[in-house]
Amino acid sequence: MKSFGKGFVVGVGATLGALAGCVYYFKKTVVDPIEEREAVLDEHRKRALRKSRSAHQG
Repeated sequence: MKSFGKGFVVGVGATLGALAGCVYYFKKTVVDPIEEREAVLDEHRKRALRKSRSAHQG
């Protein structure tokens, strides 16, 4: 029985570790590039708005 308990705990730990690794990999390869692209587009939008306002000042 002791062997089963140790194996079960190791199996659960390995499964949780693999799941955490998959979530981390997904975040780094999918979510972060999308957020970076949104930040760049937001910066371009702000710049265009400032440029548009300054062009119509005079």
